[in-house]
Amino acid sequence: MSAGAAKIPVTVAEVTPVNELVTRFRFVRRDGGPMPTFSGGAHTVVEMNDQDRVRRNPYSIMSDPADPLGYSISIRRDDSGRGGSLFMHRQVRPGMEMVISNPVNLFALDLRARKHLLLAGGIGITPFLAQIKQLSAMNGNFELHYSVRTPSLASYADELVANYRSRVHIYHDDRGEMIDLPGLLDGQPLGTHVYVCGPKGMIAWVRKTAAALGWPRESIHHEEFLAPASGKPFEVMLARSNKVIQVGEHQSLLEAIEAAGVEAPYLCRGGACGQCETDVLEYDGTFLHKDHWLTPAQCASGDKIMPCVSRFEGKTLVLDR
Repeated sequence: MSAGAAKIPVTVAEVTPVNELVTRFRFVRRDGGPMPTFSGGAHTVVEMNDQDRVRRNPYSIMSDPADPLGYSISIRRDDSGRGGSLFMHRQVRPGMEMVISNPVNLFALDLRARKHLLLAGGIGITPFLAQIKQLSAMNGNFELHYSVRTPSLASYADELVANYRSRVHIYHDDRGEMIDLPGLLDGQPLGTHVYVCGPKGMIAWVRKTAAALGWPRESIHHEEFLAPASGKPFEVMLARSNKVIQVGEHQSLLEAIEAAGVEAPYLCRGGACGQCETDVLEYDGTFLHKDHWLTPAQCASGDKIMPCVSRFEGKTLVLDR
């Protein structure tokens, strides 16, 4: 078994369609006990026994951090993805037994901030739902700007507007509405922290704009879990385990290591946390680095790889596993 966060045996308590693409799932412990505490921005890794393979995908916990009875997540169906979202949408039903990880938070609120400016795109709203509940309970100062494709796909927008009114601003792509990001950032009081979760382009846009306006890097927080890319199959030698493994076209290197029965640490499985960083002992080929963790110099050195999302093309790859 891989050395990720501690595991929780759970039962699926609810499966609730939110709109044509998004479904909400609620998990409770099988033993009836309370869930581990978490803070807004945390995620859990959901294990899916999909025929002859085990999928493990991270999802933000969207439920109230003050609720000890269960965790809720929302998943957008991706018809062209690797299959995790399709498994959840098509096969998971109330009463089904599953396993999830203890919560891990790589997108926590900085409680030193005088104001929290939340920027969400699409399904990127989910970590903010828990963060807003946490901030509301502590009378925190926050403001949400939420960009969606259409009103029908604006998950939880009506609920947010009804509960928080002037603090919530919704933008619809099909109506040509867009966040005035330079104006928004330029008008914030000293001590504001910015949090962004959404599509890759949105995250890059916010970070680049904030940097150009002179915002301190430590005041800009982002979360993006990358899905492992598909690619050409390749062979890997695991030196410590004395095993040669094959990585399939639609399989991550981390998944192939796990399938071979070799322990591999992880927390996010999305290229963000650094937990699965692995030393490269020998290689003859090209790395396809996809993570957020390694520096450009580390990527160029050929000494490291993040097996959760990165791939390799070439003749020889030997890892310290």
